[in-house]
Amino acid sequence: MTHVPADLRYTDEHEWVSTGSDGIVTVGITDHAQKSLGDIVFFELPDVGRKVEVGDSVGTVESVKSVSELFSPAEGEVVEVNPDVVDSPEDVNSDPYGTWLYRIRPASKDSSNGLLDAKAYQQLIGE
Repeated sequence: MTHVPADLRYTDEHEWVSTGSDGIVTVGITDHAQKSLGDIVFFELPDVGRKVEVGDSVGTVESVKSVSELFSPAEGEVVEVNPDVVDSPEDVNSDPYGTWLYRIRPASKDSSNGLLDAKAYQQLIGE
């Protein structure tokens, strides 16, 4: 069974989202996504300072099986990317919820509405 932490929110594109007390949105890929992709070998992440809209393609994740796009779960500005995941992309396979990809300063409190809770995400992936 796929691990789906209850304290996170999720996108239809299999990304997890955590909102910090400062309002900054942290984004990663889910356990389901990393299992589907297989061994991850490369991430292309958005540039810091990039303005993004919900659903924008912001980068890619490459595995031994395929290349998939990463999509923004919120409207705002990319304020940080995780250099460790660029250097060691395989960390996502062993710890998908402990390995974040990038962070966004949302344009507003409502800029990431429409995210799924854990129960809805489990239904989406059929678990």
